[in-house]
Amino acid sequence: MIQKNNQEMKKGMFPYVLLLVIGIAIMFFYSTSNNNTKQLTYNQFNKALNKNNIKEVVITPSTDAYTYQITGKLRDAKKGETFVVKTPLSDTVIKKIVNASEKKDFKIVSKSDPSSSTWFVFLVNVAPYLILIGIAFWFFTKQLGGQKGSMDFGRSRAKLNPDRGKVTFKDVAGLPEEKEELQELIDFLKNPKKFTKLGARIPKGVLLVGPPGTGKTLLAKAVAGEANAPFYFISGSDFVELYVGVGASRVRDMFKQAKQNAPCLIFIDEIDAVGRQRGTGIGGGHDEREQTLNQLLTEMDGFGANEGIIIIAATNRPDVLDPALLRPGRFDRQVTVALPEQKAREEILKVHARNKILSKNVHLDSIAKRTVGFSGADLENLLNEAALLAVRREKTAITMSEIDEAIDRVIMGPAKVTKKYTPDEKKLVAYHEAGHAVLGIKLDNANDVQKVTIIPRGEAGGYNLMLPKEEKYTATKTELLEQIMGLLGGRVAEEIVFGEITTGAHNDFSKATKIARSMVTEYGMSSLGPVQLETPEGSAFLGRDYNKNRNFSEQVALEVDNEVRKMMNDCYAKAKKIIEKNRDLLDLIANSLLEHETLTKEQIDSLAQTGKMPKEDMLDDVSLSKLKEMAKEEDIKGYSSMNKEELKKALSKEVDKEKKEND
Repeated sequence: MIQKNNQEMKKGMFPYVLLLVIGIAIMFFYSTSNNNTKQLTYNQFNKALNKNNIKEVVITPSTDAYTYQITGKLRDAKKGETFVVKTPLSDTVIKKIVNASEKKDFKIVSKSDPSSSTWFVFLVNVAPYLILIGIAFWFFTKQLGGQKGSMDFGRSRAKLNPDRGKVTFKDVAGLPEEKEELQELIDFLKNPKKFTKLGARIPKGVLLVGPPGTGKTLLAKAVAGEANAPFYFISGSDFVELYVGVGASRVRDMFKQAKQNAPCLIFIDEIDAVGRQRGTGIGGGHDEREQTLNQLLTEMDGFGANEGIIIIAATNRPDVLDPALLRPGRFDRQVTVALPEQKAREEILKVHARNKILSKNVHLDSIAKRTVGFSGADLENLLNEAALLAVRREKTAITMSEIDEAIDRVIMGPAKVTKKYTPDEKKLVAYHEAGHAVLGIKLDNANDVQKVTIIPRGEAGGYNLMLPKEEKYTATKTELLEQIMGLLGGRVAEEIVFGEITTGAHNDFSKATKIARSMVTEYGMSSLGPVQLETPEGSAFLGRDYNKNRNFSEQVALEVDNEVRKMMNDCYAKAKKIIEKNRDLLDLIANSLLEHETLTKEQIDSLAQTGKMPKEDMLDDVSLSKLKEMAKEEDIKGYSSMNKEELKKALSKEVDKEKKEND
């Protein structure tokens, strides 16, 4: 593939190299010709005539119609040297030259005026316009016809997948139900007679719906790979063109190509670009897009039959699609490709870890627990970032240190190590993050604190990774209230310790208020009763849910605001009581953060249970003599001859053994 690209690059560069060579040759020719040509004055030319120093003369009328241009050679000139002179346009000059030629015997050549030539007139007056028209036509055809430069802008942009059969269901991890749903399409593409014999009609279209990065495109490729069938792929935006009717023409051409290779698959990515609901234009419609959609509807289920053609489309905005596109006979089936759960995330990590060298201390199941809300693309990016970090640190394998840093990078961006806090600001951030950690430990239903750091990332001065203790589809009122309390923990800690509040909790308030308002207006979890007051309203024009449908009076709006405020104040008061009761734990976590800057879940749990950091984390601060004493207590053989690193490894193994025995 690389060799082919190099060959194409060489072919593309050849015309430019040729033009450069020609240009250099022309410049060289003119430079050499100018160096060998001597410019004479009229008087010098007359002296040369009188002295018999003229060897030959070429007389040419100039284009200005007032002078002659005379060129030739002098008898005493060097080899290849010529002269040029301009003389007045008169018979006297010609007679002088003729008389001198008769006396001195030198050659005279006369040329006609080049401006009188028909070709010269054509080149000067007509050729520039023809060149400009040719360039304009070339650019026009280049824009409309693609790289071939032909007028084929009505042709389909769908491409046949060159990697036919290479991607299969083995490459798609964590989607068992979705793969089972698509298995029928594979059976049909392999053996269509089995279905037609019983009168069964295979779905003509399958719509894959889900957030970005969940594997919709990969799933479509795997279906074609499993069936070993032709696979055409195109984006919804490839149909839409400036000229009305071009998109419809491309749809017709796409189905024409597909019929010739049936049974086959057509994959349309981001179909919402062309399949949006018709008649929703503000102040007018979009004729080109709507005509393209009409043609697509007709081709999928119109008067003509498209036997053996299955369309798979993908979108993350099914709410804006035209109802006619979603009816049975067109897109018969919708398959929701959701964000992966813990087990699915572990399987996805295994797929992307195939070509990675992982250290023995890397456990994919623990990574899966810490990556709630990650899509398949996020998980791939996570391992890639970890690999890049390992290379940068000159390691031979990816360790948990790189994995931890990669998770933080994916969520919050790279750490701003150069950004320095003042001592007071650092202490405030440490207590803020410690407040979240205390509530995460003490509340059973609050989000679990996985990691706390006071190293700035993104726009945040500190970072607290809080994840649900269990992944669930529903949440109770108690769980939601304790989540709000956990989010308010940072502000509460600031107020208790410093008697002052800062702007550091603005993002916490945003999340907490959103939960509280949803509890009041959508979930019916307030004194207003089990009624839904607000519902998200999809906007077909803006592509996002910017507006909410509110069917209530101003009086109810006031009651909603009061309920939200009351809920937030109650949670704040409860969070304050818990932190005041556990002030010692707050100080312990905050001081540990000031010392180590980053704490993991295991370290936080150890601080809460024993009041100390885990034994293996304390080894870095211990002297060599102390390490030998500890090794002696653990009965480690050969400890006296070990260096500091060897002792730390040996003691860490003993700690791991103790943990397993305790478990």
